[in-house]
Amino acid sequence: MSHSSLDAFLANSRDVLAKGPVALIFAEDDTELASTLTHHLDQGFREVVALMPGGFSLPADLGTRVHRINVEFTSAGVVFDAINRIIAAAAPGTWFYYGYNAEYLFYPFCESRSVGELLAFHAEERRDAMLTYVVDLYAEDLARNPDAVSRDQACLDRLGYYALARHDPGSGETLERQMDFHGGLRWRFEEHVDWNSRKIDRIALFRAQKGLELRPDHTFNEAEYNTVSCPWHHNLTAAVCSFRAAKALKRNPGSAFAIDSFNWRNSTRFEWHSRQLMDLGLMEPGQWF
Repeated sequence: MSHSSLDAFLANSRDVLAKGPVALIFAEDDTELASTLTHHLDQGFREVVALMPGGFSLPADLGTRVHRINVEFTSAGVVFDAINRIIAAAAPGTWFYYGYNAEYLFYPFCESRSVGELLAFHAEERRDAMLTYVVDLYAEDLARNPDAVSRDQACLDRLGYYALARHDPGSGETLERQMDFHGGLRWRFEEHVDWNSRKIDRIALFRAQKGLELRPDHTFNEAEYNTVSCPWHHNLTAAVCSFRAAKALKRNPGSAFAIDSFNWRNSTRFEWHSRQLMDLGLMEPGQWF
């Protein structure tokens, strides 16, 4: 199912956005594109939409299971503009996930429960958005994997994460139940990372509503969407396990030759299982058992 542009998709495929959950995958390059799409199909997303340059190819079996939209990533704003246009076209209440290629959504008990079950429970707790932590993945051996990507030998940091209170940029007042989270490669190699790209929190799961907009800092214009949890107890959180930062650090000329390994004393092999992420405190099951 291929669409020549986002305009064509929105004009002819409104039914795709009428009932979720819908996964929006933005392919900045073709690294692990097939595995990314397959991962989210396997999690039970009702629709998977892949936005990618026209020159990228997909395996034949995936081409019939995802909605492909040809998009050229001419600037960082293309992603946010596309998401906001899709939100505006979607039926209110539709659940969405957004991420990039070589990023994999994990949530508590995802090995036995679908993403639809996750979001149904979250909605019952009167939550319209879910906080996710972007957990940096990286290849154990950069000599063997110079692009820093290896699913078979993926590592993550087991320690080194922290949160700071978020403040209103205008008044300077502390924002209720909002935090800025840091850690992973963006923290350890912060000298190579732009200040605006160092946070690891992302509201990657959310429900469309009229007037909702995603901002370039991965927060929404609706304050409650940006909160860690509701006022009365902890809610579910999820993790986006991502090679994106590692790829960027090894491709950027300013950092590529300064980094010969991402390993440190707190590196550990990624087990590709939600239990490991919960044990490390990188996502929260809340009241969902």
